[in-house]
Amino acid sequence: MPTVHAKENPENLPHHVENRLQELGIKLPEAPKPVASYVPVRVVGNLAFVSGQIPVVGGKPVETGIVPTDVSSERAKELARLCAINALAAVKAGVGSLDRIRGVIRLGGFVAATPEFTGHPGVINGASDLMLEIFGESGRHARAAVGASSLPLGVPVEVEFVFEIGDDEALGNRDEGLGRRGI
Repeated sequence: MPTVHAKENPENLPHHVENRLQELGIKLPEAPKPVASYVPVRVVGNLAFVSGQIPVVGGKPVETGIVPTDVSSERAKELARLCAINALAAVKAGVGSLDRIRGVIRLGGFVAATPEFTGHPGVINGASDLMLEIFGESGRHARAAVGASSLPLGVPVEVEFVFEIGDDEALGNRDEGLGRRGI
């Protein structure tokens, strides 16, 4: 697969992300609250760094356990997708509009798994595939899929992102400093 250069990408234009989510039948939850001492999103220049997101709904883990003994790799892939949805909710809360996202730069994925498990990339595809469904070619990203002995709250998967974002003034939002700090 060729290297993707964001500036050469003709899709590197404002998206209608909320509409695309609706087409996919995805309703964003309220942004998950941090479980420790960190901010969910930190914006530096035109990059939004999203802290690790876990599969929680209403502040509680959807599922806990180790892949593949407690949680199947297919189920873990579904949970990685939920992590990505939670990451989008965090970005929306942090920068005001998902339409500011110009592309997905990097995804880091972590899978709590047995030492013998080698299917980490397939699990994290749950998050990667969603980015492609939403953003098309602008959703292609660099990635790591790493095994771990445990993850926060006992969940089987966690993802973190770096998104390229555009200027909020292009969307008519002139609130000074919106998204320019951690939330």
